[in-house]
Amino acid sequence: MLIDDADRRILRHLLADSDLANADLAARAGVTPATCWRRVERMRAAGIIAVPVAVINWRALGYEVEVSLRFNLDKTEPRAFDEFLAAARDVPEVIAIETFLGRVDVRLNVIARDMAQYQQIYRTRILTLPHIADIEALMLIATIKDESALPL
Repeated sequence: MLIDDADRRILRHLLADSDLANADLAARAGVTPATCWRRVERMRAAGIIAVPVAVINWRALGYEVEVSLRFNLDKTEPRAFDEFLAAARDVPEVIAIETFLGRVDVRLNVIARDMAQYQQIYRTRILTLPHIADIEALMLIATIKDESALPL
């Protein structure tokens, strides 16, 4: 689906404030409310605008530690990826799972309230995941940029 300048304006304003009412969004984008609603619905139907989700600030809930774990899996087992990913999904402290082509097979982002809790999660939940050949841990110090916006 091709988008035009009006669609781009709508998307820019939605990225800046996803809670805007349709009338406010239309006014900021310079279109009528009816036009804005139709365009937003068309972009939703095309999959350009995904379902709105709540973004939870887990640090505000007391989680101070984030560790990115990079795994290489034992690829001699044909179901290694599927079984590892299924087990990783069941770890509540895993907030992101990503797979890669290259030197790293899978990355998990794990959160914990403090280092003691992280050690407990690591020993009892992470090390028990199936088919691990190697793990590398990277402790998050600071997030410099975390943005899903496109240059529209």
